[in-house]
Amino acid sequence: MWLYLVSLVGLWTLLRFFRERQVVSHLQDKYVFITGCDSGFGNLLARQLDRRGMRVMAACLTEKGAEELRNKTSDRLETVILDVTKTESIVAATQWVKERVGNRGLWGLVNNAGICVFAINEWLKKQDFANILDVNLLGMIEVTLSMLPLVRKARGRVVNISSSMGRVSLCGGGYSISKYGVEAFSDSLRREISYFGVKVAIIEPGGFRTNVANYERLSHSIEKLWDQTSLEVKEVYDKNFLDSYIKSIKSLANTCSDDLSVVTDCMEHALTACHPRTRYSAGWDAKLFYLPLSYMPTFLIDAILYWISVKPAQAL
Repeated sequence: MWLYLVSLVGLWTLLRFFRERQVVSHLQDKYVFITGCDSGFGNLLARQLDRRGMRVMAACLTEKGAEELRNKTSDRLETVILDVTKTESIVAATQWVKERVGNRGLWGLVNNAGICVFAINEWLKKQDFANILDVNLLGMIEVTLSMLPLVRKARGRVVNISSSMGRVSLCGGGYSISKYGVEAFSDSLRREISYFGVKVAIIEPGGFRTNVANYERLSHSIEKLWDQTSLEVKEVYDKNFLDSYIKSIKSLANTCSDDLSVVTDCMEHALTACHPRTRYSAGWDAKLFYLPLSYMPTFLIDAILYWISVKPAQAL
């Protein structure tokens, strides 16, 4: 019996290996639009796809980021300034893309733009949550809805960058909330537009050393949020908690990988493979920690996080 089981698993692994290595033809004729290309995953993916000969349209938040990217790529790559929180900017970028792709449509839409804030929920105001949701979730949704007719015309791909924290909420601050939303939107979108030959892939990276995960930026934002909290909240948590919390964020940031290609390779596969996966867990921490943790019973996850987390001054 064990022999049959091993043979079956081996056959399935072999079939999956060959299936996932089938590549879409005529890649040099396909257009891909990527948001958040000033740095990080978006910047590297734009350069990676450009080297492969694809027609990359890279959206940057700043002209400086766009210029630096153009200097590192071929003449095929084009840039546009895009703020995903502004409807007029999205409309202008969509028209810009439409003029370039014409009747061929848009093969790939990569929603990569994002920001990150880790903090205690009680330290935040409604607007603090809204600022993150506007970029990571609502902006991503509006860009997708605006570009979707072009993607449908090409029977192409939508690749949404979520996070391992879109599976397990380790802390507050709006980041996990936004990524849970990315997961839900992507699932519903995938089911709705599968009838038109469009595929939707979700990338769930673990910890990687990008500007989003920059320790100095994260600690500065935490201290800023702490300063705006009430005296009552500060008494409940106290300054020692703040210092310990920032140290825990530093420890988490130190575990981040420098090899961003682990993520961009997943993004590239989702765009170029004949049979892309629905979800990609990028990074060993995603595969060995976050993914297994997400399938554990809730009470067990709560107990583990309670045990390893920093405790407030007035905790029971």
